[in-house]
Amino acid sequence: MSKAKGGLGRGLGALIPPKIAPDIATPEADIAAAPETEIAVDDIVENPHQPRRYFAPADLEDLVGSIKEHGILQPLLVTRQPDGTYELIAGERRLRSARLLGLKTVPAVIRESTTDQQKLELALIENIQRADLNPIEEAQAYQSFVELFSMTQDDVAKRIGKSRSYVANAVRLLDLEPEIQQAVMEGKISRSAARTLLSEVDQQKRLAMFKEMLKGKLTVRQAEAKASGARPGAKRAVKDANVRAIEDELRNALETKVELKMNGTSGKMTIHFYSKDDLKKLVKRLVG
Repeated sequence: MSKAKGGLGRGLGALIPPKIAPDIATPEADIAAAPETEIAVDDIVENPHQPRRYFAPADLEDLVGSIKEHGILQPLLVTRQPDGTYELIAGERRLRSARLLGLKTVPAVIRESTTDQQKLELALIENIQRADLNPIEEAQAYQSFVELFSMTQDDVAKRIGKSRSYVANAVRLLDLEPEIQQAVMEGKISRSAARTLLSEVDQQKRLAMFKEMLKGKLTVRQAEAKASGARPGAKRAVKDANVRAIEDELRNALETKVELKMNGTSGKMTIHFYSKDDLKKLVKRLVG
């Protein structure tokens, strides 16, 4: 079989700056540094922390066709288990395709020792590099870091080279009802549409809006107006430049979204947080 040509696309520098996470090896670095070998398909077991859960049938069919014609061009990444089997770190789609084709062996690179956290990081990194994860799978992966390894969302953000707010907003998608999450996974509604639905706190109204979106009767902009109580097509008030400047200053200081509503010399300030950890950090910053 042919060996891989090139890497996985974008380098890790675009995802995890070396100064932030110097101890994380990338899948492409592992493959470049270690020899490739053939291992039996039956000896490979799935990674229980694999972030990718949904596999579109059409995409899998395309990969099966490609492998049937050209073979597996990019070796799988696995780690050796005490019982002699190999646990998959990266290459879930390639393994599934190999099984569908009835292949007996697949090319792989073996990593001798890897912690559960490193396995999840490697699998997540490869899938992000390939743009393989849908928004819900990405959110579940971030949440797995929090629950399995007692990490804060800020810790997760630093490990994967994203902002804390990006991780927090991603994880918030898990607050959506299962049927909405499934629609996001299947690409029936977009990430932006899902985030707009989150802004509607009433569950029945949110589900009604979701059904309208599926039928193509409600756009994201219309949903935003509907969730906020505004009339579709109504002009939004332009916020004073000085107020925006203060919001920006507060946002930078508190590292979260801050909104100011002024009424003459008085007004109201809203500080957003997206988890208990966020709230604790905000309280610490505010009270010293």
